[in-house]
Amino acid sequence: MIRHWIRFQHLDTVRFGTIEGDKIRIFKGDMFDSPRRTDLAVNLDEVEVLTPCVPGKVLAMWNNFHALGQKLGLAPPGEPLYLMKPSTSYLAPGGTIRKPLCEGKVAFEGELAIVIGRRCSAVPVEEAPDYVFGYTCANDVTVGEIIGRDPTFPQWVRAKGFDTFCPFGPVIATGLNPAMLVVRTTLNGEVRQDYPINDMVFPVAELVSRISQDMTLEPGDLLLCGTSVGVGSMRPGSTIEVEIDGIGKLINRFE
Repeated sequence: MIRHWIRFQHLDTVRFGTIEGDKIRIFKGDMFDSPRRTDLAVNLDEVEVLTPCVPGKVLAMWNNFHALGQKLGLAPPGEPLYLMKPSTSYLAPGGTIRKPLCEGKVAFEGELAIVIGRRCSAVPVEEAPDYVFGYTCANDVTVGEIIGRDPTFPQWVRAKGFDTFCPFGPVIATGLNPAMLVVRTTLNGEVRQDYPINDMVFPVAELVSRISQDMTLEPGDLLLCGTSVGVGSMRPGSTIEVEIDGIGKLINRFE
């Protein structure tokens, strides 16, 4: 059964629950550790939607889709290639992506994000799905020109780590088969990306397993799966939407 977990603010209180029609069923406790259903519910239109979790870290993949790698003339990597995005880059659905003070085009990258549900360290591939709580939409915003500006040091973290450069949400969906998902990104209503998740070089279970060999993953951590063809730049005043059937639509403005 697919469930949609949402985190929100209502009457100055931060809560979480599951979406049931046009209402949110409120839960208590820890979303990732035996959450308790209550008899309380609120209307969706009465709350402020927050990021669906507060990750301790966000790891973003590079060159993890065959189609984009082929377009760029890149061979598939032998192991996951990734960077970290800081907590100050997190942005809720409906929030505004802010143009940084530095110069350079700001690009969108619609992606599927894996949400870790259990403490995860050095797990084998066959057990890795047990550590996945669910999935959400993400936009790995980037100032691409910064990456290679200094030939002695590629600046991946700076290029992707500006404030507001990691929108994700609106919900965490559980009970999905990630191999069946498709990511669609639109800019001002025009479809720019429409690609299948099953084109990943390293699928979900392998990503979780391999990265857990490097560092411990904690409940709420996000793994951004990487993006595919169709990445492009945004002009101030644009609206960017990342939609994945079964999860929903992440909408943000760029100013």
